[in-house]
Amino acid sequence: MRPSTLNSATIGTISHNEPAMSIQDTIREQVTTHPVVLYMKGTPQFPQCGFSSAAVQMLQGCGVNRFFSVNVLADEAIRQGIKDYASWPTIPQLYVNGEFVGGCDIMREMYESGELQQLLSRQAA
Repeated sequence: MRPSTLNSATIGTISHNEPAMSIQDTIREQVTTHPVVLYMKGTPQFPQCGFSSAAVQMLQGCGVNRFFSVNVLADEAIRQGIKDYASWPTIPQLYVNGEFVGGCDIMREMYESGELQQLLSRQAA
């Protein structure tokens, strides 16, 4: 009895019509499909650093209780990728209507001047 031969071209191959999204493509999709996006350490319910906690509190202080958040601690590629995407070295990072707003310090300055409230009031929550 002859052993069966397998066509190696058909084993373990899954055909996809679309190439896998790069991290930059994933980030671009996230920031452009959600009105408010916060890249942070932890989650809004359980922030893992003081800056991320402050960013969440400022958003809530502006009346934004529902926003898209990304826990960068859960994915090292996203954690580095978001720094590259905005050419901004720190986390958290806030995006509104696809545009990079800034990190915690910039958010705080904008919040204290009323500028953050104005920006967020113009987007659909």
